[in-house]
Amino acid sequence: MRRYGKNPDEDDIRVRPNRKGNRPRTNIRPKHEDAAEGMVLTVDRGRLTVLIDGRPVTAMKARELGRKAAVVGDRVAVVGDLSGKKDTLARIVRIEGRTSVLRRTADDDDPYERVVVANADQLAVVTALADPEPRPRMIDRCLVAAYDGGLSPLLVLTKSDLAPPDELLALYGDLDIPYVVTNREELANGDAADRVREQLHGKVTAFVGHSGVGKTTLVNALVPEDRRRTTGHVNAVTGRGRHTTTSALALPLPDDGGWVIDTPGVRSFGLHHVDPSRVIHAFPDLEPGTANCPRACSHDEPDCALDAWVAEGHADPARLYSLRRLLATRERRDGD
Repeated sequence: MRRYGKNPDEDDIRVRPNRKGNRPRTNIRPKHEDAAEGMVLTVDRGRLTVLIDGRPVTAMKARELGRKAAVVGDRVAVVGDLSGKKDTLARIVRIEGRTSVLRRTADDDDPYERVVVANADQLAVVTALADPEPRPRMIDRCLVAAYDGGLSPLLVLTKSDLAPPDELLALYGDLDIPYVVTNREELANGDAADRVREQLHGKVTAFVGHSGVGKTTLVNALVPEDRRRTTGHVNAVTGRGRHTTTSALALPLPDDGGWVIDTPGVRSFGLHHVDPSRVIHAFPDLEPGTANCPRACSHDEPDCALDAWVAEGHADPARLYSLRRLLATRERRDGD
């Protein structure tokens, strides 16, 4: 049955009135082409501090972004009040593409991954040589997360006045990872900060480490005008430190020397999200040897082609051992 006749015009069409008096809903969203670009410095209970043209601006995430969250290091598009004045609030309308992502899960059985930092160039793994004792498995896990997320690793070993670094460095010699060894006297006189700063120049560096290793103390030395929270102590019974940093924070190094992102101390670093096939990219001398591997090869099974590749002299056997040790960390607990 025809409702409006054979040749209806617009006057024949009955329009249901909008009783709420507001505009009809639409799926077309504004493009915000005039939005300002900024970098997320910190996130605190739904409020984000974004650096825009050299000034910090408080912003919130726009509803149209849905569940997608911005993290420290993200490049974002912001509209609204960009003055940065007290009690003003801007709106983040777009999160730009990421060049790297540092992720972790609570443990290896947790499928929910947490993005810790975005767009960092390198990951500085801070570890004390004593008080608390170093945990190589934790270091391995951080390295896997760095390789998986597209970050270059850096080892920062603290408290060398309490224990020598040789044994720990020997574990990572075949990975060709740059490192800096510091002691408490060098932290006090500024020598440690100067040597670490050389490795950070011109880069965005995320710092990770379990509690009590001196991570925040080092960050305070690197960026003295932006001192973070007071440092904690190491429990004499458990050998664990107290969390002194509760949220990630990006801080600029002096003289435009780059950025440091201080992250909360961690007691575990789950790798449920890591695809083992991506870790091999950090081993360019081994990667060509995977061409003949069986599909979905874990690179640690009898049919893995890497054994033949190494046997033919294409790579050092120690490098294959290092790769398999890192991949195996996904199957082990941090305390192993």
